Amino acid sequence: MKKLLCGLLAFVMLSLTQVSAETRKDNLLLRDDYPEEYVVVKGDTLWHISGRFLQSPWKWPEVWGVNPQVDNPHLIYPGDVIYLTWVNGKPRLGLRRDSGIYPKARVSPLVQPIPAIPLRDIISFLNDNRVMSEDLLKDAPYVLGGKSKRIIAGAGDRIYARGALLEDQRRQGIYRSANQYEDPDTEEFLGFEMLKIADADVAAQTDDVVTMDIVKSNKEVRVLDRVVPTEEVRIQSIFHPKPSPEGIEGKVLAVLGGVRDGGQFNVVAINRGDREGLEAGHVFAIYRSGEIIKDPVTKEFVTLPKERSGELMVFKVFEKVSYGLIMRSTDVVSIGDEIKQP
Repeated sequence: MKKLLCGLLAFVMLSLTQVSAETRKDNLLLRDDYPEEYVVVKGDTLWHISGRFLQSPWKWPEVWGVNPQVDNPHLIYPGDVIYLTWVNGKPRLGLRRDSGIYPKARVSPLVQPIPAIPLRDIISFLNDNRVMSEDLLKDAPYVLGGKSKRIIAGAGDRIYARGALLEDQRRQGIYRSANQYEDPDTEEFLGFEMLKIADADVAAQTDDVVTMDIVKSNKEVRVLDRVVPTEEVRIQSIFHPKPSPEGIEGKVLAVLGGVRDGGQFNVVAINRGDREGLEAGHVFAIYRSGEIIKDPVTKEFVTLPKERSGELMVFKVFEKVSYGLIMRSTDVVSIGDEIKQP
C-alpha cells in the first residue's frame, strides 16, 4: 500500500511538472536559444532585441518594464544591458545601465534612444508617399509649366499651376501619380499612389493661375504634376505593436520601390486601411500563395497549400490602403500574398 501511494504521488508530481512546463512554455513563447543578457549596440531596434528573446518579437509590450529605472522601453540606449527575469512565473525583460556613464550620454546629441523599428527603411515613405482618392486628385491644381515655356523645372525655378488650391497655405507639395490601386477581390478603386516630387512656395495667385517657386526637389517637376498641400508629418519612432483586428484579412497590393517581390525591411501596400480600423502598429502574418504543380500520376494541376512567409507591421494608414514594413520573411513576399491576424 505504501509503495502504491508513493508511486501515485510520484506520478501526480511528474504530471504536474509536465503540465507546468507545458503551460510555462506555451505562455513564454521564448526562443530555445534566448540569452540571459544582451548588450544594446548602435543600430538595434526594439523589434530586433525582443527577437533575441521571443519567438514573436512584436509581443514586446507584454514583457518589458520590470525595472523602475526605465518606464518607457523606447528610452533604451546603446550600452544598456537587457536581461531576462521572471515575475510571478512570467518572463519579463529588465534593463541595467552604468549610472556613471549615462548621465553624460543623456546630454550628448550623439547618443539617441533606439527606435522600435528601423526608421531608415520607412522615413522616405512617411514623407514622400501618400495615397489619394480620385476626387482629391481631380480637384488638385496641375502644373502648366515654367518660365520661358519650359516643361521641366527644379529647385530655384518658378512654375505656374492652374486650379484652386486645396488649402490656402504658403507651402505646397508637388506630386506625381506613380501607381493606382484596385482591390484584387472586389475590383474597387482604392486610390492613387502619389510620389512627392518637390516642395514649392506660393508667390502669387491671379484668377485660377498660381505662381510658385520651387524650394526643394527630388526630381524634375513636369507639366501635369499635381499641387497638393504639404502634409505635416512628424517622424515617429514610437510604435506599439499589437495584433491586427480580428477577422480583418487582406492582400499585398504592391512592393514599394518599383519591384514586384520583397523581403525583410521592404515596404508594401495592403488593401486595408482606416475604414477597416487599422492603426499604426498593427501586425499581420503574411501567407504566400501555394505554387501550382502538375501531378506526375494523374497529370492534373494541383495548387499547393498557402504557407506563412513572415510578418509585417503597419506604420502609415490611409482611408482604404496602408503601408507596412516587412519585419521578418522566410520567403519572398509578392503582390497578391495574403495577410491575416498573426
